[in-house]
Amino acid sequence: MNEITVQELKNWMDSGEDFLLVDIREKLEFETGNINGKHIPMGEVLSRLDEIPSDKKVVIHCKAGGRSEKMIRYLSAEKGYSNLINLSGGLLAWQEEINPQIQVL
Repeated sequence: MNEITVQELKNWMDSGEDFLLVDIREKLEFETGNINGKHIPMGEVLSRLDEIPSDKKVVIHCKAGGRSEKMIRYLSAEKGYSNLINLSGGLLAWQEEINPQIQVL
């Protein structure tokens, strides 16, 4: 599975890299604190696949990286995606390494 660190993600954001960031946490988690990704709760991903392109880099993240890893494995195996990247450590790693002020549920 492809993974990216929070430092690498921050560099992509700062440099204007062409990618989509998808946050699959639940609504309350997202509303409490987020890093401006497209919010598609894990339970809605399959009904919103049209919002996840297969022709560009897509970084998927959750709180700690477990849910996003599970979702990427499923989408890769069952839906044929080959462009998905997991954010290693999720939003907790972002909080620890990039922005300690972000709220994480």
